[in-house]
Parts: sequence; structure tokens; C-alpha cells
Amino acid sequence: MSDPDAPSSDVDPGVGRDLDVDPGVGRDLDVDPGVGRDLDAMWRVLAEIGRDPRGGYLRLAYDDAELALREWFAGEAVARSLSLHEDRAGNLWAWWGDPADGDAVVAGSHLDSVRRGGAFDGPLGVVSGLLAIDVLRARGVRPSRPVAVAAFADEEGARFGVACAGSRLLTGQLDPERALALTDDDGLSLAATLRRTGRDPRDLGPDRELTRAIGRYVELHVEQGRGLIDLGVPVAVGSSIRAHGRWRFDLAGRPDHAGTTRLEDRDDPMLTHARVVLAAREAAARHDAVATVGRVQVEPNGVNAIAAKVRTWLDARADDPEVVRAVVADVADTAGIAAVEESWTPRVDLDPALRERVARSLTGRLGEVPVLATGAGHDAGILAMAGIPTAMLFVRNPTGISHAPEEHAERDDCLTGVLALADVLEELACR
Repeated sequence: MSDPDAPSSDVDPGVGRDLDVDPGVGRDLDVDPGVGRDLDAMWRVLAEIGRDPRGGYLRLAYDDAELALREWFAGEAVARSLSLHEDRAGNLWAWWGDPADGDAVVAGSHLDSVRRGGAFDGPLGVVSGLLAIDVLRARGVRPSRPVAVAAFADEEGARFGVACAGSRLLTGQLDPERALALTDDDGLSLAATLRRTGRDPRDLGPDRELTRAIGRYVELHVEQGRGLIDLGVPVAVGSSIRAHGRWRFDLAGRPDHAGTTRLEDRDDPMLTHARVVLAAREAAARHDAVATVGRVQVEPNGVNAIAAKVRTWLDARADDPEVVRAVVADVADTAGIAAVEESWTPRVDLDPALRERVARSLTGRLGEVPVLATGAGHDAGILAMAGIPTAMLFVRNPTGISHAPEEHAERDDCLTGVLALADVLEELACR
């Protein structure tokens, strides 16, 4: 699969550019053995939605690009005669069969991105779910239980600050009142955003009937690390998601003139911010964890002014939840100020019985499949915490880079992932 962020040339950089295939939704689907052509055609459309002119993609929850992706998903569902449903949390569902029958098998991921994110994080899992249904239909498979592809809302939390907001709301792990009060960088609340998109904020909340209908969930995702590069294989099965969370430090100072205020007279919160950054790195190394300060807001944000206020965010992750808590405590102690927890996900061990069943279903195609843990958060972890048996498949990322324009997956590996997912869905939906 070509890189949608490759250097420009006289050739359209979109994926599948040389294909003689209409990329519009509603087309007649060319499935197995032409699943590769459909993959190229779908990716060709997605490659042009939400491009950031600086590189990568900007697809924040309910912005124009993410809404366009929702329309794309709806069109793909219609093209396959799948019934389309948006739940109370803003997640999209394309159903093959009647969800009221229960014990459904669901594949999916998300469509939003971080700022200047990669092309594959999220959309690859949604595309693969739709194509896996095409493969099963081409095989003449008739599922004995409903099958769905889900596109979860605001998985990254890049706009309103809470990761996996759609799946948390769906399962009752995020209070609707808290969610509606969340604001983006422009001060626009989620409630106001929903109204702007024609949605009623009063509808936001959990959907117990829908969650009870899900028997198993399988999320395919591009790997966000180097595990599969080092192993030299295209696909792995997930084992666990490391504990992780986000914390905010609100640092107050006294604004003043940068040129006339003596150093000893200053109350500069940027110095405390600097201590937070260094303390995060030192605490992570000390506790065998990872910690990142990747976002900061400064007021008034002037070159020649001492800051009045600084907000800075800490992301910390480790296998052991207590280790994560220890890192945050160390950073807070160094800063001399309490951290405000904005989101928290404990370590999640994906269903071992389902994992073994998924791995067995892939042995005919892939042989023995490696099992990998991940430090990246996923909707799969939220559904697992809600008691839904959950599994993950990872597709090799040859750059080992994610949440950046360099994130990538080769076309052949993506096709291997689609066929692997189809094998899994057939195993789970028919036996």
C-alpha cells in the first residue's frame, strides 16, 4: 500500500491511484479474488479526507473531516446492504443480520486521528472489517449469528481530552454530563458540537441493549511499535493493553515583563513546567515505565512576557497500574502541585480463551501466530472492561512509528490482515 504522505510528484499521491476503479461509494463491490482492488479503491478515497497540509492527517471528533469519514462509512454500508445505526454515544454500526438476535460478532476500530496523525491508526481496522464481510460473502458463508462493523467515536480523545470517549459512553464508563461539559481548544463544548452537527446532547449516554447484543469483539489495528518488524511476520494476536492515563498540571505564576523583571523577582510557571518534563522522564526510567509530556498551553503565550499560567499534560503507561501511579506521584511531588486525572485505563488482559481460539483459526493461513502486548489504548480495552470477550489483531508497521505521518503498512500485509480477520469472523460467527 503506497504512502499517502509520500513526497509529491506529477502523480496523484492517493493510494490506488493507478487503478481503473471508481472509488465512489455505492459501487459494485469487486470482492475475492479482487479484494485487493477494493482495498486500493477504498484507501484512495480515505487518503484525501482530512489531510493536514503540514503532513499527516487532522480528523478530530465531529470536525468536517471526521464527519466526511462518517458519510463514507455510511455509503460503504449501503453499498453492502448492511443496516446502518448510530448509537446514543455517536458510534456507527453496519450490521449483517439482526442485532436483536444477540451474541453478535463485531469487528471495527475508529476513524478519528490525533493531530498530524498517520493514515492507518483506526481506519485500517474499519476498512478491514468491511472487506472481511466481502470475503465471507464471496466464500458463500452464512453466519449463524449477526456480524457488525463498528466505527467508534473519538477514540483518540484529541479534541475533547478523553480517549475512547465513544466506547466509554456506550458502556457507561464515562458520565454523559461530564462528557457534554468537555471543551476543545476553542472553548467549544461537546454539547455545543453535537448540536452543531444536528445531534441532541440529551440523547448522549450508554446503550445497554446494544452492549448486551455483542457476543465478541475483534479489533484489527496497525501495530504502533516494532514487535512485528523484529519478528519478521505480518500479523500478531494481542494479549493485553498496558495501564495508561492522562493527567493535567495547572501551574500558576505572575505575568510580567521579560526584559525589566529581575530574575529574583519572577514567579515563572514555565520553570515548574520544565521540572515536570524532566521529572516525567526520570520517573519513567526509575520505574521501568514510559511517560510523556506532549501538550502544553501557555497564557498569554508571548515571547516577551513572563507567563501567567501554564497547563501541561502528562501521559504515563506501564504493565502494572501501581507503577503508573508511582510515576504520576513522583512528578507531582517534584512539581509541588497535585495532578488532575483526566482519564484512566487499568491494565486490560484480553480474553485468553478467545485469544487462543483466534490464534487457532489463523494457523492454516499463517502458521503459529505471535502474541503481543501493547502500550497503546484501544476501544477493545474499554469493551473488555465492560465484560465483552475481546481480541485484537495487529498488522505490521514497517516504520515502527505511529501517531505521526510516517506511520505505514504495506499493501500485502494489509491484505493478509483482511483475510486473517475474515478467517476469525468465520470461525466466531459460524461455529
